[in-house]
Amino acid sequence: MVTKVRSFGLGGIRGYEVAVECYLSNGLPHFDIVGLPDAAVKEARERVRAATKACGLAFPIRRITINLAPADTKKAGTIYDLPVMLGILSASGDIDPIPKDFAFFGELSLTGELRHVPGALPMALSACRTDVRHLFVPADNAPEAAYATGLSVYPVTHIGDLMLHLRGGKQITPVSECKIVANYSTLPDFSEVKGQENVKRALEVAAAGGHNILLVGPPGTGKSMLAKRLPSILPDMNRDEMIETTEIHSVAGFTNRENPILSARPFRSPHHTVSAPAIAGGTSNPKPGEISLAHNGVLFLDEMPEFSRDVLEALRQPLEDGQVTISRAASTVTYPSRFMLACAMNPCKCGWFGHISGRCICTGKSVTQYHERLSGPLLDRLDIYIETPSLEYDELRKQPDSETSASIRKRVNAARDKQRERYTGSTTTCNAYIGAKQLEKHCKLPPECDKLMRDAYARLALTARSYDRILRVARTIADLADSKHIALPHLAEAIQYRRLSFGKN
Repeated sequence: MVTKVRSFGLGGIRGYEVAVECYLSNGLPHFDIVGLPDAAVKEARERVRAATKACGLAFPIRRITINLAPADTKKAGTIYDLPVMLGILSASGDIDPIPKDFAFFGELSLTGELRHVPGALPMALSACRTDVRHLFVPADNAPEAAYATGLSVYPVTHIGDLMLHLRGGKQITPVSECKIVANYSTLPDFSEVKGQENVKRALEVAAAGGHNILLVGPPGTGKSMLAKRLPSILPDMNRDEMIETTEIHSVAGFTNRENPILSARPFRSPHHTVSAPAIAGGTSNPKPGEISLAHNGVLFLDEMPEFSRDVLEALRQPLEDGQVTISRAASTVTYPSRFMLACAMNPCKCGWFGHISGRCICTGKSVTQYHERLSGPLLDRLDIYIETPSLEYDELRKQPDSETSASIRKRVNAARDKQRERYTGSTTTCNAYIGAKQLEKHCKLPPECDKLMRDAYARLALTARSYDRILRVARTIADLADSKHIALPHLAEAIQYRRLSFGKN
């Protein structure tokens, strides 16, 4: 007898349906799983056998063949334990045939308990796109899977509870979607920062338009401190952004029962020893890298020149395309990577190049070599350059009286609302990703602005890419000023953010 139980698998951050087919036949006892399973899937044989017996159920002493269809797609992980077990029990007659609108996934313990698996939300969303109406998942995955609308999600703690439900006994109560509330109270606040008003303004502009930013200054000026406060002023995410971001983190295994969904924009800060595959995504079974985990949020590179050349150059294509394609022998997957890049660096190896104290001990050659660690094409992809000067003693002694992050975030949200309204009907979500046609339409320069731009283009030796980025930043500054058109002050401020001098010795 052949039975079929519906389940789901993961391809990148998208789920796809998998039919778990079970065939029991006479012959010497044997348990085989086919359909391109990896080692974890094959090991389901022992988990299923032990869990079945631990729950007091009879495990058939027959030849068992499990096929995971489509058979030409590689299957990975422990998500098929539960449907494999149910397929065997149904084929042996211990339970009735599984209804067609039921689907299952989950890892089994040897005692019959169900354990958390990665990728619950993408698989639940895939179930919504089919005719599945009842999805049974481990209890720890249920709060996350419940954000997929259009189906009933049942939290299963133990196989015994599921058996009672399927046999018409005590029913499992479906879970409902929890209210999403973004919590910013635990984040460091801009009100704690002393001085650096120009830098805080630049960070506000970057957050409002989703622009990439580079902070340059000597040690101890607050570059890292300011960057780590950036999440507190980022605009609120809408539901679609929350779902898409959570899909990536779910596949990476970073969601749990207490934190089933990301309600605030992610902030990723990898160490400078990170490898290129860890940044872009990799391994033989590709997983999201740091640039994908920062999707809809911020990727912060502290001490940027200390990162390897391979890592920095791996950022170039995702910064332009908003996605990264990872090709391996086993598979090719594409992950979204629409992130805001924030970087911090010293002006030289010792950190004091150009400082008024004259403390720099670097030679001209070593300063040049330090700067050459950053390629011109990568720097050209950064929208804003801002220097963080050393604070005077009186500034340090003053009590901070800066604006709170909440008040800055209010302006940032207002600017983002204008951008969403302006780009309604397109895939553009903020000014940083304006296309060529939208630049012509929404970033027209009046004659006085055109003259300033012409002079800056020649004086700063700008490229076509940097020209476009200045217009995008100017559009964001105009949005923060509640202006429908780019005016001279907006453009002048945007041009100011393209100057990268590193100081002068």
